[in-house]
Amino acid sequence: MAIPAQLKDKLRLPVIGSPLFLASGPELVIAQCKAGIVGSFPALNARPEPVLDEWICRIKAELQAFEDETGKTAAPFAVNQICHASNNRLEHDVEMCVKHKVPLVITSLRPPEFVVEAIHSYGGLVFHDVINIKHARKAASEGVDGLILVCAGAGGHSGALSPFALVQEVREFFDGTILLAGSLGSGRSILGAQAIGADLAYIGTRFVASEEANADPRYKEMIVASAADDVVYSSLFTGIHGNYLKPSVAAAGLDPDDLPDGKKANMNFGSSGNTKAKAWKDIWGSGQGIGAMKDAPPVAEIVDRMEAEYRAARDELNRQVF
Repeated sequence: MAIPAQLKDKLRLPVIGSPLFLASGPELVIAQCKAGIVGSFPALNARPEPVLDEWICRIKAELQAFEDETGKTAAPFAVNQICHASNNRLEHDVEMCVKHKVPLVITSLRPPEFVVEAIHSYGGLVFHDVINIKHARKAASEGVDGLILVCAGAGGHSGALSPFALVQEVREFFDGTILLAGSLGSGRSILGAQAIGADLAYIGTRFVASEEANADPRYKEMIVASAADDVVYSSLFTGIHGNYLKPSVAAAGLDPDDLPDGKKANMNFGSSGNTKAKAWKDIWGSGQGIGAMKDAPPVAEIVDRMEAEYRAARDELNRQVF
């Protein structure tokens, strides 16, 4: 296993809070980092462009103040870059990450060499999300430091492979950091991710249902009220398959059990999708692990629970090993 030196001894739990389109802002990121896990946000959430500079400055200042006042170590933060031709902000947003020496950049869709080179120029890390072996090999060849394996059951854009298959096959050719995404939301699931060979857990939906998330209150309530059967896997809304809450699809006037396929060619991150009902404003993403999410408390409380669950699960497993 390989956890980079930049993250070692700075994490309370081996967790990165995944970037949540619209829902992740400075409040959520700062709360996650103070609680001891990596907090992240999509650069495109900071609109218009100058707001990205403001957000990064705020996050850095508040985390430094937290460390000065408490003597505790805040976890690093990350910025997500959507590396797609329709994202006309990519060059600007990468420049902002270089300017502020953002510790970790998470790339999505494709890992352009210039992003890796730019972030490595100051010693930053690049983790790239993938859904299959082909994409994993391509990203590894571009020199990324970590691969985020987005497996079946992950919220939002996700793959269809079992984590047991994907982690094992990626580990055969990649000796960097492996992160696992897909239905993770408890301390027990974090331990499970490590047990099958991942270094870090990548958790999103659990933090949508948190006090600090910039999500519609109805979205949070829907997560709390739903379970795995309330999630539908569809490519309609962005051209890429993803998991969405059926009640939000129905509320938009669509039949969640009879959705046509979307067209990948129409994917556009300059707008927001293929239908009048837009992901992620109207159609809400969710992982399949929501059955265990019964409330939307502050991030600090969520992480406290995760740590207690993680330690209890580890102790229980140690007692059962034979």
